[in-house]
Amino acid sequence: MIKCASGQGGLRVALLQPDPQLRRDIRSALAADGIDVVAETGEIDRALPLFTAAYPDVVVVDLDYPGAAALETCRTLARDVGIRGILTMTQHCDDGMLLRSALVAGVRGYLPKSTEPVEIVSAVHAVAGGSMVVGDTAARLVAGLLKTPAAPFGEGTQSQLTRRELEILELVARGYDNRRIARLLTLADKTVRNHVSAIFGKVGVDSRAQVVVRARAAGFGLTS
Repeated sequence: MIKCASGQGGLRVALLQPDPQLRRDIRSALAADGIDVVAETGEIDRALPLFTAAYPDVVVVDLDYPGAAALETCRTLARDVGIRGILTMTQHCDDGMLLRSALVAGVRGYLPKSTEPVEIVSAVHAVAGGSMVVGDTAARLVAGLLKTPAAPFGEGTQSQLTRRELEILELVARGYDNRRIARLLTLADKTVRNHVSAIFGKVGVDSRAQVVVRARAAGFGLTS
């Protein structure tokens, strides 16, 4: 479902959440606090045009979409659209790589999906005010991340990558998904998937979030 509304005054919030029931619960809690939900959708490919048009103060984003699609959406909203109040939710709050990638993408909030709607309302207010909000598990991870920099590629790793793999790695580090990379490079989707799998093996990671973190630590994806 895709929905837009024009709110008047007060905080303006947009929701990117594929679970209709959770989206309703969050919307109801926000409404009870007098917060306008000016845009909402569960379809990630419709989020950017919808939220760009609505230009909310805070966007609540579910990070658990396949691949790096949600991270790319957050990054684009922060960098290109100029929305700074990005609050994310995930089932994987103990994933340090995902947390680091979310922070790099420009989010201000990182909560477990089990967070009660009333607590989400408080987090929306905090994020709108410029504060950083994280759950208990993520707070411990943040403390560790501040002490330990991201590990770049191991010695000689970059030299193992082919020219095409380096080209694709740069785009992966920018948050592009495989389909977008295929369009940009005029390649078949399967070809891009094969290259990305090869990159994972050579870099020594098993998730897209991990390769993004390491690639950025090595200097990839830092310019648009």
